[in-house]
Amino acid sequence: MDDTPFAPPVTFMGVPHRSAPGDAKAVVLGLPFDCGAHPHRIGSRLGPSAIRKQSLLIRRYDAETGIDPLASLRVIDLGDARVQPGAVEASYRGIEAALDVALSNGAVPLTMGGDGAIALPEMRALHRRHPSLAAVHLDAHTDAYPIDGHNTATAFARAVDEGIIDARRSFHIGVRSSLLVPHVYEYGRQLGYTIVSTEELLRRGIDDVFAQVERIIENRPVYLCFDMDVFDPSVAPGVCTPAWGGLSTREGLAALRACGRLDVVGMDVNTISPPHDPGDMSAFLAAHVMFEFLVMLAQRARGAGSI
Repeated sequence: MDDTPFAPPVTFMGVPHRSAPGDAKAVVLGLPFDCGAHPHRIGSRLGPSAIRKQSLLIRRYDAETGIDPLASLRVIDLGDARVQPGAVEASYRGIEAALDVALSNGAVPLTMGGDGAIALPEMRALHRRHPSLAAVHLDAHTDAYPIDGHNTATAFARAVDEGIIDARRSFHIGVRSSLLVPHVYEYGRQLGYTIVSTEELLRRGIDDVFAQVERIIENRPVYLCFDMDVFDPSVAPGVCTPAWGGLSTREGLAALRACGRLDVVGMDVNTISPPHDPGDMSAFLAAHVMFEFLVMLAQRARGAGSI
């Protein structure tokens, strides 16, 4: 407590709120945008605020390593990008501008969606600093559909069209369930992506699949896109497009930890929809996914001798 009569804004895990990254090695940024096109399941524009609120339940120290990633990485919360739900082009410009600030001093941005459409402007911003960018996309859907336009189903297709991602070294992992249009997986493979279904992931094992990921990507910079519907709706019901047959909490977190061997230069956690989230359980899980990622970053920085 201090003598200021006003409470500070709610931030991720109570980290300081700043308007510039300064000396932070990781920054949190909210992207409260959704396309507003779903006939009855709209709400991911409220995701960042719900995740921030639930993050206050998480303690600072990782039980396994003893690391306090918030202190180690000097994490700050930049607040939310200036967006307008439903206005795709204007919001994409706002997201890119916010990411440019987040990346300006070399920090790793950890963003909160928003729906899956936020991936495209994030990849644009990351590509400007990392031209050989690859993607690891954990999601029940590829978001690389053979349809036109900018929406939640096309972010990774447009990324190939724009030449901002190396699809031959990029992965969609955890796909399953029903599809909006036919031949989606065939189209994704034609674009160059490697597609691993949930069934294949669990049959081969997480270690084997991510050994392939590491072998193909090597030391290239990686954009890690974590759509919360990669989890089964029994553990993450409050997402934009739930799909049965997904990962358990333990499996999803194991897949995340397997990404620790990659050079992740930016991550987003998206599709939390608070109006569909009983007990805020999905938002709480999303906050924990973010915490686990920060622990991974702190371990990587410690191994490199930079903290």
